[in-house]
Order: sequence, then C-alpha cells, then structure tokens
Amino acid sequence: MEIVIIVEGKRDKARLKRVLTDEVLILCTLGTPGTDQLETLKKQAGSLPIYLFTDNDSSGKRIRYLLRELFPEAEQIYTRRGYAGVEGTPEEYLIQQLEKAGLDEFIVYPSPAIP
Repeated sequence: MEIVIIVEGKRDKARLKRVLTDEVLILCTLGTPGTDQLETLKKQAGSLPIYLFTDNDSSGKRIRYLLRELFPEAEQIYTRRGYAGVEGTPEEYLIQQLEKAGLDEFIVYPSPAIP
C-alpha cells in the first residue's frame, strides 16, 4: 500500500475501489468513530500519506473534524454538496477530485466507449 484514503462507510469504500488501484488502502470510520476506532485507524494507516474523503453533510463534517485532529497532515478531498455522499457521487466527479488531490497514478480510468 502506498496511500490511505479514509471514508465513512463500506459503500463509500466500494465506490472508490471502482476507480482506484489496489495500491490504495481504503479505511472506513463506520460512522462517527469513537476513541477505539480512531486508534485502530491510526494503527492501520501507519506512516502512509493519508487522504480524508467524507460526505459533505453534517455527519461527514463532524467525522472530518475528528479525523483532522488525529491526522493533521492529511489531505482533504471533497465531494460536491447535493450528491448523496461519496457513494452517490458520479465516477467522473470522483476522478476529478482524485486528480485534484494529485492521485492520478492510482486512478483506474474507465475504458472509452466503443461506438
């Protein structure tokens, strides 16, 4: 694993796995993490570069705040307000946000449609 992306839930993880290589470790908070879950995330992430990708709603913002306290060096990736969280974000937009974060080398681009 070369980088870590922390998301809220399993559906967010599944959505990102569709557009990222296996070199990316995707961890889930499984809701608002408590002290034990935060320690587990810290151990799993180790010293790898960390990216936070939570939903753009009140719960996601609260989780992002807790994670920023734990991982102050983490890069932030955002989804657009109005999408149904990371899991409901169109793949094209996910890819754009991952590119903005400089993660091009880890993106699995969809095959072009054959006419």
